[in-house]
Amino acid sequence: MKFTEKISNKLNELLVKNYDAEKGYLNAAETVDSPDLKIFFKRRATERSEFAKELRTEILRYGEEPKDSGSFKGIVHRNWTSLKALFSSNDEEAILKEAIRGEEDSLEEYLEVLKDRTLPPSVDTMLFKHKSAIQAAINTAKVKEELVS
Repeated sequence: MKFTEKISNKLNELLVKNYDAEKGYLNAAETVDSPDLKIFFKRRATERSEFAKELRTEILRYGEEPKDSGSFKGIVHRNWTSLKALFSSNDEEAILKEAIRGEEDSLEEYLEVLKDRTLPPSVDTMLFKHKSAIQAAINTAKVKEELVS
């Protein structure tokens, strides 16, 4: 496997995770009653959409094909499936807990990719920025969870 293909494969895994997170956040925003939580979830969805655009651009830069938004890996899909099941109950604390769990999974994936010391500086910088934003979202969601419990 060539170096550029290896990088693109890693970025595609993160791309799929971001597509799924964006959809999960949009579903969460539609479900909760709290205006504050609606705004929080919509902002996270927009953020994840931006991450996906940046990842797509990098993948294309390496001459590889970005995955489509419709292609979800089984694990990624399951991460948000339980969140969707919670929507019918409109339990804001449970929805926040599931969002935190999904973000913690994303954070782990980013950390795993960032362990690769052969990443080009532009990719490393982009992924570090995404990782930091995901960590900030986790921290904010935990504060919001305390407020609704």
